[in-house]
Amino acid sequence: MLFRRRKPDGLYERVRTYLWPRRSFSRSLQYFSKRILRLKATPHAVAAGVAAGVFASFFPVGFHFIIAALLCWVIAGNLVAAALGAVFFGNPLTFPLLWGASWETGKLILHDRLPTHGPPAHLGEMLHNLSFAQLWKPVLEPMLIGAVPLGLAFGLLFYAITRWGMNAFRDQRCKRLAQRASRHAQSPHPGASIGSTAR
Repeated sequence: MLFRRRKPDGLYERVRTYLWPRRSFSRSLQYFSKRILRLKATPHAVAAGVAAGVFASFFPVGFHFIIAALLCWVIAGNLVAAALGAVFFGNPLTFPLLWGASWETGKLILHDRLPTHGPPAHLGEMLHNLSFAQLWKPVLEPMLIGAVPLGLAFGLLFYAITRWGMNAFRDQRCKRLAQRASRHAQSPHPGASIGSTAR
């Protein structure tokens, strides 16, 4: 491969780059937006895919990719856009915030149904000390229920932003192509100038 690194990155370097970009977060945002805007799909499909990825990011690991794929199938979203949206919005830096917000929202919704005694109400300790069966009632159930309203709100927000961006990007591209075509049509043909000179 022409531009392949002589020395491939090790595991530590790959994890560090995944958690913290080599350049800057603004460059990563620009790269992500360009990847989204250049997808060959309708604005609705791309925006729906991004919304599905954002919605699914509020769910625990193991659920969100399945949820994103199913949601894309239901709302005719683009799977590539869903994967990009899930990776950008849901990553190791944002997962603690997203899951913590889902858990707290679920606790508010299920306030009357949650047990008043049991393990300490600290998400990190419960995830570390409890088994899956023990985690269901105090952690997973409120997290899954709380993820729905948060995912819907942020999913709709990113749908609107992405669809607006797709429409604006394609309108600008059409205008540039039209201007280029008009300039090409107005410029004299090289053969015509040579013929007129010969006469």
